[in-house]
Amino acid sequence: MALTRRQLASAALAAVPLAARPPRGGRPAHQVRTLFVAGDSTAARKYADEAPETGWGMALPFFLRDGLGADDRALNGRSSKSFADEGHLAALLADIRPGDLLLVQFAHNDEKATDPTRYTAPWTTYQDYLRRYIEGARQHGARPVLATPVERRRFDADGNAVPTHGDYPAAMRALAREEGVALLDIEALSLALWQRLGAEETKAYFNWTATEQDNTHFNPPGAIAVARLVARELLRTRVLARHDVVRLHDDIPASWITWPPA
Repeated sequence: MALTRRQLASAALAAVPLAARPPRGGRPAHQVRTLFVAGDSTAARKYADEAPETGWGMALPFFLRDGLGADDRALNGRSSKSFADEGHLAALLADIRPGDLLLVQFAHNDEKATDPTRYTAPWTTYQDYLRRYIEGARQHGARPVLATPVERRRFDADGNAVPTHGDYPAAMRALAREEGVALLDIEALSLALWQRLGAEETKAYFNWTATEQDNTHFNPPGAIAVARLVARELLRTRVLARHDVVRLHDDIPASWITWPPA
């Protein structure tokens, strides 16, 4: 897959923050909204027994202004189908309010063709299930936002970052156009970022430990880098206003990530 100059430049900016500052205090006099995240293990909150594995949803609040809440409902192992079929979408929609945002990222587990409880086909059932999220958000006065799935760490023999999600990103892009929904192209941007970093340096972004070589899930630096891409896209697509997004160019310390007790 050829990477455009814009994708490489965006990824480079996202990966190389400038200067840290502590979280800002106080609440601005804006309407408080909540950004809900529906997704899989790449975005989900992790607990103390899973550390250092980190979902990018855990880092997203660092890039949002005080007063704009983030409610990470992403769950390990879920697809767009199983998240809805198990009742998690209904529970989320019961809490969503007018003015809120619903950010949806699925595909990793939709791809599991041997598991009928999770599998969806990209151009049919995957799009059908995503429409449930779009329609549910709109029915509650909230705004749906689609995010193509973040890429895994995979390189070919020549050191090129390789896409792993087949037709799912294209199917989501097509659905976003059809439904008039904002699209965050995290698949393209993360692939460009892994390409820029290279096969060795990307190990520092994924959950590589002394006992595990995980090329799908992130550690704190990786989750922060992906959350930065998400925040940048929320700003670029005008889903969020400039005052809603903070610290895009700051160094976010890994120590800001915490894992609650299991």
